Amino acid sequence: MKYNGIYQELISGTGKLALVGLGYVGMPIAVEFAKHIKVIGFDINEKRVNEYANGIDATNEVGEAIRNSTVEFTADPARLREAKFIIVAVPTPVNDDTTPDLKPVKGASKTVGQNLTPGSIVVFESTVYPGVTEDICVPIIEKESGLKCGVDWKIGYSPERINPGDRVHKLTNITKVISGMDEESACEIKKVYDMVIKAGTFMASNIKTAEAVKVVENSQRDINIAFMNEVAMICDRFHIDTDEVLAGMNTKWNALKFKPGLVGGHCIGIDPYYLTNAAEKLGYHSQIILSGRKVNDSMGAFVADAAIKEMIEAGLAPKKATVVILGITFKENCPDTRNSKVADIINRLKEYEINPVVSDSWADPEIARQEYDVDLVTWEDIPKADCVIVAVGHDEYRSMSMMQMKNLFKAESSDSEKVLVDVKSLYRMDELKASGLRFWRL
Repeated sequence: MKYNGIYQELISGTGKLALVGLGYVGMPIAVEFAKHIKVIGFDINEKRVNEYANGIDATNEVGEAIRNSTVEFTADPARLREAKFIIVAVPTPVNDDTTPDLKPVKGASKTVGQNLTPGSIVVFESTVYPGVTEDICVPIIEKESGLKCGVDWKIGYSPERINPGDRVHKLTNITKVISGMDEESACEIKKVYDMVIKAGTFMASNIKTAEAVKVVENSQRDINIAFMNEVAMICDRFHIDTDEVLAGMNTKWNALKFKPGLVGGHCIGIDPYYLTNAAEKLGYHSQIILSGRKVNDSMGAFVADAAIKEMIEAGLAPKKATVVILGITFKENCPDTRNSKVADIINRLKEYEINPVVSDSWADPEIARQEYDVDLVTWEDIPKADCVIVAVGHDEYRSMSMMQMKNLFKAESSDSEKVLVDVKSLYRMDELKASGLRFWRL
């Protein structure tokens, strides 16, 4: 059976491409491919499918483009039988004990297998450790379909590199890592992706290598941020400004311009665990990667403790103070709240019987309630505060003048100061010093 005709069928309009999983990664891929070929977008979440079909993009990844897209959005898995090229882009979270949670990718494999037709190519984009695609996904698809991989259908892997909320580094201008089970499948996969990827492709020699690329690149970033976070904690003890230290360091040509911060989301805060867990099964125990994870996972509590310390030194009683947190998404200018480390700040404050008020116009209130038991308040309903923690660098917070910031606080009192905690170092030091507020920044 030949597989080098799938691309021709797609560009001629006689074939279809299908996307399994329409979240922050899958939906933009589907929309981009639909500019060139016929695309079926499948997701088990009927609410999400209906929103997309009605031109509503809750992820804010493609915005208005969703209204004019020709993607055939569906929650009917049988529609996958219409496609010969299937891309799987479902999430790969971790369990509470940080072991990989492969239930979504296994479920997607089962769905694909039940609707697979001979002569198809299936490409996984979900982030996994080396071996998952061939050793876990393939057997499930074979069992459900009754079709033999390499004989009746072929498999490939191309890790997603979409950065949610990033308006500069988008799908089309990020180099795509490509792999297939053999040369024929790899070449056909490359031709299909070349329709939308303008930045070019990197052809990995095999699927396991391509799987490793993704978890390694995110682990590297995680480690670099962990170093910056450790520097921030050291600078805090020296009572010097981390941002100024890094600004000086970055004047050297070979400095890596990372910054400290809360490391959450569906990639950097999770992918290192996929790599280290797989390595442990092979007898290697991480010396560096898990140390970086430990540092980064501690930062929410560190910020909360700093806020409490500043309130005490300001003459406030933390338990009686009104604490407002601005932002709950895992990153700026993005509605994605998955694995948000702002939740760690909230939980740490609650340990001290402090129930903060949280506001974030980007986040979905329903999801915040379900995931973190947080009832978001609108900007208009934010109460006057004793302490404000700016946890996320949304543009609306970044653009606030210091006078606007001061309007969030209660009237000045002679017996206590008001505290501003600037997690993202959004505001200039001269502004902070002139504000009359007691401030702390990471």
